[in-house]
Amino acid sequence: MMDVHPSAKFPPHRSRIFRSFVVAIGIVAVNATAFAATPSAKDALTLTPVQKGIQYEQPEADAVANCTVNDIDHPDWSGWEVHAADGTLLRRFADTNGDNKVDLWCYFNYGVEIYRDVDKDFNGKADQYRWLGTAGTRWGVDRDENGQIDSWVQISPEEVTEEVVSAIREADAVRFARLLISEKELASIGLGKETIRRLATKANRAATDFDGFAKRQTAVGRSARWVQFAAATPGVVPAGTEGSSKDVTVYENAVAMFDDNGSSGQLLVGTIIKVGDTWRIVDIPNAGAEGEAVAQSAGNFFTPGGIGGANTDAGPGIAPQTQQLVTDLEKVDRELSQATDPKKVATLHESRAQLVARLIKATDAPEERDAWTRQLIDTVSAATQSGFYPGGLERLRAISNSLGEDNEPMRAYSEYVLIGTEYAAKQTPDADFAKVQEWYLETLTDFVDRHPQMPEAAQAMLQLALSKEFEDKEKDALGYYKKIAQVFRGTEAAEKAAGAARRLESVGKVIELEGKSIDGKAFRLSQLRGRPVVIHYWATWCEPCKQDMKLLRGLQARYAKAGIQLVGINVDATRDMAGRFLKENSLPWIQLFSDGGLESSNLAKAFGVQTLPTMMLVDQKGRVVRHNVRAAELETELNKLTK
Repeated sequence: MMDVHPSAKFPPHRSRIFRSFVVAIGIVAVNATAFAATPSAKDALTLTPVQKGIQYEQPEADAVANCTVNDIDHPDWSGWEVHAADGTLLRRFADTNGDNKVDLWCYFNYGVEIYRDVDKDFNGKADQYRWLGTAGTRWGVDRDENGQIDSWVQISPEEVTEEVVSAIREADAVRFARLLISEKELASIGLGKETIRRLATKANRAATDFDGFAKRQTAVGRSARWVQFAAATPGVVPAGTEGSSKDVTVYENAVAMFDDNGSSGQLLVGTIIKVGDTWRIVDIPNAGAEGEAVAQSAGNFFTPGGIGGANTDAGPGIAPQTQQLVTDLEKVDRELSQATDPKKVATLHESRAQLVARLIKATDAPEERDAWTRQLIDTVSAATQSGFYPGGLERLRAISNSLGEDNEPMRAYSEYVLIGTEYAAKQTPDADFAKVQEWYLETLTDFVDRHPQMPEAAQAMLQLALSKEFEDKEKDALGYYKKIAQVFRGTEAAEKAAGAARRLESVGKVIELEGKSIDGKAFRLSQLRGRPVVIHYWATWCEPCKQDMKLLRGLQARYAKAGIQLVGINVDATRDMAGRFLKENSLPWIQLFSDGGLESSNLAKAFGVQTLPTMMLVDQKGRVVRHNVRAAELETELNKLTK
């Protein structure tokens, strides 16, 4: 074990600092006063985070001897850092308030801080845990300082679904309960009284029923590991809906995708509601057997009939026949949430599809009928992709065929969803991906030919154009982009396509880029004329982007005399996400941001950026040299510019 580094503040109190350090991370001290000098790297690297599952860098045993321990270079902190032989930062342990006790334990991966234990009340024990950098945004509080998170200060919807998978895997009811929304939180976001009652009842029931569910379910095994989050774009329930006083942001039909010993699975988490800097769930996930998901109803907010989804409180204005169908639908959804036998699940999905089809026929209002149809299409698609509705593709085809030519918007929507569903279904482990991709692109092309004016055609053409870019067939990609920009003028798809066309045609041309930095300062690319510029599009969730940053740091130093300038463009969903990352990982170049993320921010649309990382190289005269330069090619291109 080790003492803390004897910085200017530390020497008189080494033993006390070490003891507080050891208590906070849950390690038993054998000899707290054994080290009177700087601890060895070997001793420092034996310390581990309080929370499990942190993927931090741990050098091999034969490399530890070449690691070094150094004083912290920080104006307000004292302590020490551990560096690898190549200078990469591995650990940081600090006193941040000058009381000569360690209160911050930081762990790094490839030089990026990804986790820290925090002693916020400075009593010698960690009471907060933060995931940072490429590890995410979670921030947990441990009020009784026992190593267990009691509540979340911050957690993203992606991380909520990861926590759900972990809670089910461990059959941990307490961990699951931390994710459920409370009545107080429902009131704080301004929902109406009836909605608060309904959702609070559902959440309370979920907390009570979780133990039984965890024992009964067979989808998530003991080796299950979360892989990714999947959902459509979040929606906004506007103030005034069903008595609500504020806009409320929610995801519906959110899915947690996981891996279990090489077998992939999906868990339908359902509704996730934004509460400040956290996101909350309202119910137990729907899970089937064999690691697959069971599709649920449309959710709790965006279901025909209003907030709350299909429920027996639909109101006196609904015809008795429709009311009975809604009641029957709710019953099927309850059965789906508990069913585990694959055959039973498939039967329930078919029953559900038939009920919604009957609801569509029983509905006179065209708008409501279309809403039910969209719900049917979406839920059948989700169930089919889960693998528990073998007849799903045929059902989707039947829905599409039942829609007449007089309702082309709905027919186009159904066909587009069908294409995406079948594309997913074709990607089996033994599939010939090249042939599947060829089928997908040919089918999208045919779809565009049949529905050239429909919004889905714009999305299909964006996919086709992007595929052409990947194939280095930029002329074909440009044709798609220009067609979208012309036919769908005024839409986001058109703006994105126009930007992409601008990017593809930019080589040799002077470009302009305007925006604001993370801290709100105005920026114009023309301000950097006379120096070569690298424009780097990135996001905190993009791991290759982080690797590019390390490369860019090195290039900035090597080409300092040539005046190289770097311009980062962050396309995270919120400014706070980018701001937090930059606060913990200072980058010595300007960072621009605009709301909307990769899908719709003005900075992303400026050059039609659809994938990350994307880098552009601009010469000293403001002309584009490469509109999509890869990291491995960048130094060669800079050498040409700076000869």
